[in-house]
Amino acid sequence: MTFIDYLIEIIKSVCFGIVQGITEWLPISSTGHLILLEELISVGGDDFFDMFKVVIQFGSILAVVVVYFSTLMPLKKSQGKLALDMRSVRLWLKVIVGCIPAGVAGIILDDIIDEHLSEWYVIAATLLIYGIAFIVIERRNKKRSFKVETIDDISYRTAFGIGCFQVLALIPGTSRSGSTILGASLIGVSRKAAAEFSFFLAVPVMLGASALKLLKFGFDFSLAELLVLAVGSLTAFAVSLVAIKFLVGFVRKHSFESFGWYRIALSILVIIWFIIF
Repeated sequence: MTFIDYLIEIIKSVCFGIVQGITEWLPISSTGHLILLEELISVGGDDFFDMFKVVIQFGSILAVVVVYFSTLMPLKKSQGKLALDMRSVRLWLKVIVGCIPAGVAGIILDDIIDEHLSEWYVIAATLLIYGIAFIVIERRNKKRSFKVETIDDISYRTAFGIGCFQVLALIPGTSRSGSTILGASLIGVSRKAAAEFSFFLAVPVMLGASALKLLKFGFDFSLAELLVLAVGSLTAFAVSLVAIKFLVGFVRKHSFESFGWYRIALSILVIIWFIIF
């Protein structure tokens, strides 16, 4: 590869990192955006690209850990000694409980989803359906009070319930954060607590998916592939920091209705793109 070829691949990697960093956390479907981006550009060969799209999520995971380090870290200094922070331990236990439904469903349905549901028209449909759902549910929530205001108020039963809604995210175009936030609000969790718990649920899910893809691909990277993967992951990390802080600040003053309208517009764009091209 020439220097120009290297540069082009790095620029492509940055583009995917930006899209991944923004769309993973906002309830607008990373799949819907990535499928459009894939129509325009790809990085490396097919096997590498399939792995790349998943593994750059590691950058997004790291952003959650950095932003919420004090909340997630179970070991903290107390009187000069390391001690277990039971608040963090309980949070992690709730996250594990919340990950069980999607973990089990993912193992059972993985092949079916890849073979039958990873089509553009499925993604367009889920973008549209959940866009309408956001608008309807958020308008209903305007006159509603939430019984769960913070992540500490989330019970194990509620965590499992949110995890059940996360199963819906196995269908491409649904949005993992979108399904968990909508589900959480339906069972009485405030927007801020729903968004934050959605971030925490993503850590083991995305870490496991990244590790699995790496193991399947192997660790025999060329220098160019390693550089492209590193740049994409670092970009996803930096953009995720901004996206996470933006969403937490946004939900304090606004509803998710605007994201619903955005999803509807994106659905129409996906339909137009694939019908014309």
